[in-house]
Amino acid sequence: MCGIVGTAAKRPIAKILIDGLKQLEYRGYDSAGIALIDAEGNIDRYRVAGKVRALEEITIPRQLPHQVGIAHTRWATHGAPAEHNAHPFVSNNTLALVHNGIIENYLQLREQLLNKGYVFVSETDTEVAAHLIHAYLQESHDLLTAIRSATSVLEGAYAFCILDTHHPEHIYAIRKGSPLVIGRGNDENFLASDPLALLNVAQDFIYLEDGDIVDITANTITIHDHMQQPTDRAVHRFTMQAEATERGEHRHYMKKEIVEQPTAITACLKNRITENDILPALFGEQIDAVFPKVRHVTLIACGTSYHAASVARYWIESLTKIPCIVEIASEFRYRDVAPTQNSLFIALSQSGETADTLAALRMAKHMGYLSTLAICNVPGSSLAREAKGHCLTHAGIEIGVASTKAFSTQLITLLLLALTLRRHQNIPNDLLIADCVLQLQRCPSFIQALLQQDNQIIALAQSFTNKSHAIFMGRGMLYPIALEGALKMKEISYIHAEGYPAGELKHGPLALVDHAMPIISLVPHDALFDKNLSNIQEVRARGGQLIVLTDRVDQFQQIAFSDIAIIPVPTIHPLLTPILYTIPLQLLAYHVAVLKGTDVDQPRNLAKSVTVE
Repeated sequence: MCGIVGTAAKRPIAKILIDGLKQLEYRGYDSAGIALIDAEGNIDRYRVAGKVRALEEITIPRQLPHQVGIAHTRWATHGAPAEHNAHPFVSNNTLALVHNGIIENYLQLREQLLNKGYVFVSETDTEVAAHLIHAYLQESHDLLTAIRSATSVLEGAYAFCILDTHHPEHIYAIRKGSPLVIGRGNDENFLASDPLALLNVAQDFIYLEDGDIVDITANTITIHDHMQQPTDRAVHRFTMQAEATERGEHRHYMKKEIVEQPTAITACLKNRITENDILPALFGEQIDAVFPKVRHVTLIACGTSYHAASVARYWIESLTKIPCIVEIASEFRYRDVAPTQNSLFIALSQSGETADTLAALRMAKHMGYLSTLAICNVPGSSLAREAKGHCLTHAGIEIGVASTKAFSTQLITLLLLALTLRRHQNIPNDLLIADCVLQLQRCPSFIQALLQQDNQIIALAQSFTNKSHAIFMGRGMLYPIALEGALKMKEISYIHAEGYPAGELKHGPLALVDHAMPIISLVPHDALFDKNLSNIQEVRARGGQLIVLTDRVDQFQQIAFSDIAIIPVPTIHPLLTPILYTIPLQLLAYHVAVLKGTDVDQPRNLAKSVTVE
């Protein structure tokens, strides 16, 4: 969601700010703006409703000489997408502010500020923060004190970057709940909500902790912690090159990231397995020491990560006989939870900044869980820093809002977790781990073969151009993959799609089936193959438009199912089927979206990283 970029330098910085915002477009937004301090100490502000390119068109031709400024892309929460609701907000022509997050008590504070004579020009919660800091500044005459005082009465989550005309060389910032990072340069320093915004200008980054307040200039960085004590934070080297965020030959980031999955999975497995075994302590020595004590597992996640966690439940319980529950983070954090004794708490998030998942992790740390483990894709993220242990999925940068390679590498990592838990049970003559590891090594080549079916899937996608609904069906560990396939379809094509366990077909969904309803069924040759065939017959009898993913094409041909479209999937160890069956569903959703002409990489109303409730 919303993106922040700030720069204090000894050169013109408007282009740096605009380029940084472009790198954050994938997060989702509907307006953009920048505020700059000129040589006379005045604030110049430019805002637009719409895309960053519109902001670029009104700023870059002016050749602005400003050397200190802040910029923002807004994802609308309070107030419609419009220029008057766009950040930055200015108070009394002396203080400019950008904000990621949500201020929950803004209505009460707004009323207080109106009574003090402040005038509001937007419907946002952010304008309240700008005026509130200015009001406290009139009392203390010290901006850092004013920021502390103002944020002490704010409820919610925030990352603020602030300009003050009385200190024209400085940018001030504070965070609580929303991510913020400092980028170090030569004779210039930066602030951003994501290091990706700064890859062209910095490689060294400092991740701020909750309550940190920062004062940067072109040459200095000063950090005070939540106790108002000067502090130093660790510096992290980000070696990823800016070119990694380019689309290359692909029309969309999503297609590029689908195609990158063999490489991503190879990177995820690197230095974690041998030819036929799992390397010890791949989840860290601290968590490795906990594994023998684990008698229960709790998995917490949101969205696509929740689907990965749901697959992992099947793996953990079948491989280890350890009970496992999976919960949506936003539900877990608002109910009375009774932790099970010796339960390992695992939080999944691609970005490591998902607000509900972070909140659930913070709750769990005080609830008596055996330990906490984070699985995410971003080193240095809040989730990775706050859990007792963490494991990175190594998917690489993912720009498309609809997750693809981050999902498949989560699955790989979770299977490694299940196998590791099994390994700690010291089962005599256990050949299953070796078998699974051998099959894992074949996954990239199998996925490469699936990607070669692109043209066939394009042809199938043609039949969806006039559709408004679709049903996805799966059994066992492929039920969560049916949910994920439906999510991908609805996210980027805007077709209403639902995933169901195939055994539930007669308990309601069958009422929706007619000749116009596409039914996508996942049918591996496993113990439930015959039951899946029965479900398919039920759909055929009612004229449903069937698409079947299966590794038993020959059996469908033998029984003359000529009215069914078949997508062949390679045969692999049954435990690994969720990984392979994911790929055609991603391609199908992608091509349907392209044919419908939707914004594939930035679907309406959605954001890549959900950092607020």
